[in-house]
Amino acid sequence: MDIADIDLLDPDRFQQQLHHEMFEVLRQQDPLHWTEEPDGPGFWSITKHADLQLVNRDAEGFSSEAKGVNIQEIDTERNGAFDMRGQMMLMTDPPKHTRYRLLVNKGFTPRMIGLIEEHLRYRAELIVDSIIERGECDFVLDVAAELPLQAIAEIMGVPEADRHMIFDWTNRMIGADDPEYGDADSHLDAQTAAAELYGYAAKLRVDRAEVPLDDIVTKLINAEINGDRLTDAEFEMFILLLAVAGNETTRNATAHGMHALMTNPDQYAKLVADPSLITSAIEEIVRWATPVMYFRRQAMRDLELRGKQIKAGDKVVMWHISANRDEEVFADPFRFDIERSPNDHVGFGGGGAHFCLGANLARSELRLIFHELVTRIPDMALAGDPQRLRSNFIGGIKHMPVTFTPGLRKHPVGSHA
Repeated sequence: MDIADIDLLDPDRFQQQLHHEMFEVLRQQDPLHWTEEPDGPGFWSITKHADLQLVNRDAEGFSSEAKGVNIQEIDTERNGAFDMRGQMMLMTDPPKHTRYRLLVNKGFTPRMIGLIEEHLRYRAELIVDSIIERGECDFVLDVAAELPLQAIAEIMGVPEADRHMIFDWTNRMIGADDPEYGDADSHLDAQTAAAELYGYAAKLRVDRAEVPLDDIVTKLINAEINGDRLTDAEFEMFILLLAVAGNETTRNATAHGMHALMTNPDQYAKLVADPSLITSAIEEIVRWATPVMYFRRQAMRDLELRGKQIKAGDKVVMWHISANRDEEVFADPFRFDIERSPNDHVGFGGGGAHFCLGANLARSELRLIFHELVTRIPDMALAGDPQRLRSNFIGGIKHMPVTFTPGLRKHPVGSHA
């Protein structure tokens, strides 16, 4: 592949898994690459691990708030009602981001995460129970999607039956370029989905104010530092972020992880033989999957990097999916190795203010579900090609048929937490 053949704006290239070759060429030949946009100002691509960390840790020099975190420019006329800059934590800069995060952390204490983990351990057992007698399933819908959805439902204190509403809303929000979730008006549908989820968050806030529960939503609406609290809009935007980030990322890491194990049977057998390797396997799964493939920043000052000049006002895109295959950091980066060490991946961000708030919860969910899978289903195999999300933002798998030797349930039919 030549540099002239590279198109980072084409979601079909990513769906067809051609992006790895594109980024390999860029890392070797043009690690700070400029892309012209037909309907935009153009952007720099950060493809190397060290450069991504440099940009990600410089919140003053590279803003999340100025222009948002997506490559596409925000159409303020079309998206004005849902311009999340400065309101969603992901799209704020310090000191606003620092204040926001300190308040939100009140809901993510070790005690709260511990309570959630105990609940989710049982849920992971039930998820595997739901498929184990059948010997086949759609791994994404029946397994990968379930634990993150149930975790979000537990965190938000919503009825378990509502979890599939969250599944639908988040699919429509991130799948605007995929015909399964969108159409000609899919970007408008994504806004509608965001509005519906935002409205659901507002109802949660009102309900918890009237009837407090021992859940994170109640903690968040009462979180206070020196008299400062989250505004209603900040709370609702955080719930929206929690629903999307907590669902899409862990679901896709689970699906990519199982796909990697099935297509690398030596690694699958090694993990089945020694489940204590799950902790290191999870780090390799996150590196391998990199569910959020990029985040965008806006340069706030001039910077010379790799002999090129990034100017204040330039759009800069940090490709985590490329940094996690950087040959200078990862030996044999296209080998899936559950014992990889060291493994300084940037699947949860490249450090700095925006390091993933839910990293520990995500690791916990992945450990729980993969422990159930490798200890109870040692021979899962692909029964067809996975269907991948058409997106250059989220590295998603929508469907993945699998087969395996049927086994026994741990809990009677009808068990529930």
